[in-house]
Amino acid sequence: MRLRWPLVALAAALLALPLLPLFAGTPEEAPPPTEADARFAEGVAALKAKDAVAAEAALKACVASDPSRADCWWELGWARYLRADWDGVMAAWAEVERLEPGHPGVASQTSTVKGKLAIEALLRQWSGEAPPPRPKPTGTIRLRAVGDVMMGSDFPEPLLPEQDGATYFADVAELLRDADLTFVNLEGPLCDGGSTNKCKEGGMCYAFRTPTRYGKLLQDVGVDLASTANNHAFDFGETCRAQTESTLTQLGIAWSGRHGTVAVRQVNGLSVAMIGFHTSDSAHNLNDQKTAVALVSGLAARHDLVIVSFHGGAEGSKAVHVPNGPESFYGEDRGDLRRFTHAVIDAGADLVLGHGPHVLRGMEVYNDRLIAYSLGNFATYGRFNLKGALGVGVILEVTLDASGALVSGQILPTMQAGDGVPMRDAQRRAVAQMSALSAQDFGERAVRVVSPDGVFYAP
Repeated sequence: MRLRWPLVALAAALLALPLLPLFAGTPEEAPPPTEADARFAEGVAALKAKDAVAAEAALKACVASDPSRADCWWELGWARYLRADWDGVMAAWAEVERLEPGHPGVASQTSTVKGKLAIEALLRQWSGEAPPPRPKPTGTIRLRAVGDVMMGSDFPEPLLPEQDGATYFADVAELLRDADLTFVNLEGPLCDGGSTNKCKEGGMCYAFRTPTRYGKLLQDVGVDLASTANNHAFDFGETCRAQTESTLTQLGIAWSGRHGTVAVRQVNGLSVAMIGFHTSDSAHNLNDQKTAVALVSGLAARHDLVIVSFHGGAEGSKAVHVPNGPESFYGEDRGDLRRFTHAVIDAGADLVLGHGPHVLRGMEVYNDRLIAYSLGNFATYGRFNLKGALGVGVILEVTLDASGALVSGQILPTMQAGDGVPMRDAQRRAVAQMSALSAQDFGERAVRVVSPDGVFYAP
């Protein structure tokens, strides 16, 4: 009898509890999609189909229905990007930043769009002014050029040359200095700090960061011109890209890569402009041939000589030939290089220097102008595959007359020893390779190599 009242109390307490669903795990019914949801999905589908007009219409309807949808504003920016409406892109992404301060994509992507606007402004300026009168140029210029340069990286762990690079260029320094102008493709940033989002856990990581103090090594061997238009310039984001540019400027090395930038030097009474291109919108884009032609044409009207540098083409030991038509690498458009190089020469370029495939390619003379399709790896310490053709490099000497026509040239063969130290190549492999590849790919337009020392002339 003593248990009766506690049981009654327990039953009463249970009856007072709210009713629970029959199965505790049953989810509540999802709310129906909103008008903004439907327009967002429609816009994203149109973007995937590259239908910019339909995408913009749907995404404008999305933000009209719900102006607080940052995702709709973000994709609206991409719809306008497809139409090259750069002011419209900036307006859409400004709303993203207002709604979600620090949005991860805004800072990096708006840098590219600002560059596009800079090019438009430059072309408008040129169209509205007459080129300054220049006296008829005379004389010649002798240039030496190399391909990819990456002087070691401190990420993810330090892989830097011995003696902190003090003797890194020792064997080739005299060859680099012996020129009116010396050119390199700087493959990766010169930076102290920054962060990268290129490396995923458990995967291969190809993100380079060379300390800024290594820029002095380039200055010491006489580098005058550097291209920063390549797929590693942005390895550590805008912070390191800006550090690279400021480091080169402080060292007196003229550079080009970021949209609207041109390297200019005065040599032997001649004004020389160099502009760098890559196969993405992170720099002047060689796949945007219309803009490339407009830029080169404007430079040719304002300078005595124009050098075009490009980073393009497929990569690896099998990529030694220049195909007819476009190239791709892991699904990425790496350019129709014959079409691009001929177009910029027709627009006024006097010398075209290619790099990117990591192997040497042949040389063509088009309208009396030299095109070197790839200068290969020159000084790539610690992080590059240097087996076989990948370890063979060149210092390319080119002499141009004041009109830009090829006078003569020389293939100065190099190699990389150990982990990637540039050395002169006693076997002269670059001479044999570039001579054979030129003849195979370009026939009657191939350079004519006339000596074992690599001296060549126009055909």
